[in-house]
Order: sequence, then structure tokens, then C-alpha cells
Amino acid sequence: MAFVHGKSTVFKLDNSAGTLVDLSSYLDDVGFPQSIETGETTTFGVAGGSKTYVVGLNDRTISLAGKWDSTLDAHVAAVIAAQADGTVASSSFEFGPAGSASGRVKYSGEALVTSFEVTNPVGDVVTFSCELQVTGQVTRSTWS
Repeated sequence: MAFVHGKSTVFKLDNSAGTLVDLSSYLDDVGFPQSIETGETTTFGVAGGSKTYVVGLNDRTISLAGKWDSTLDAHVAAVIAAQADGTVASSSFEFGPAGSASGRVKYSGEALVTSFEVTNPVGDVVTFSCELQVTGQVTRSTWS
């Protein structure tokens, strides 16, 4: 088993012109949870008195957090504006939890920016958090 340190993480997101931009130098945390809906199928008289379920739809979100910078701010603001005026339907992303060296795992797909928050603590560095909603299928492949 080969464990990997998080310092190698790579995350790229389209700009408003549809070109992938590496945002890794601004980030210090990426969350990529997946949930799977279930539909309850329990009926009266079920054996053993336990609920039963069927698998539903997959859902993924992406949480980004890091150090705020005006270049990053302009990138995300332009993406949000392009989504709002219909210029772009979604933005492509690429996520490499172990970096982008050849053969390393890469997740890619399309997402919508759903929130962007800047936090200004009086005694610390200005930070940001950003939430994305994945739309459609996520592809798991490797960097080449």
C-alpha cells in the first residue's frame, strides 16, 4: 500500500473562457465527498423486521479552501458571472489527490460554483472557501 502526503494535491478549474487553470498554489484543503441516494423499499411483513433499500443516484460536491488572492478572486468571480448570465453551463475540473505525475489518479468532470466566501480575521491571513456542485458523471483515470 502506498500512502500519499496531501502536499502534492492538484486542483484545476476552468476559467470563464473554458481553459483549465491550476489553482493548487492557493489551496490548502480539497474535499471531494460522494453520496449515493437510497430509496426505501420496506413493506409490511418484511422478514427479520429490517428495512430494505435500492440504490439511487450518485452525487458529488467539491469543497475548496485556502489563502485568498485577488487573482483567485477574479477567476472565481468571472466563473460565477459566466454561470449567472448563461455564458457557461458548467466548468471543467481536474483533481489529483496524489499530484499530477504520470500514472497518478485523476478525477475529472463538470461542476457549478455554488458558493464563494472570503474570511478576514483581524489577526491572521485572509482566506476563502468555495463550494462546487458536480453535474454529471465523474471520470476516474490517470494523468498521462
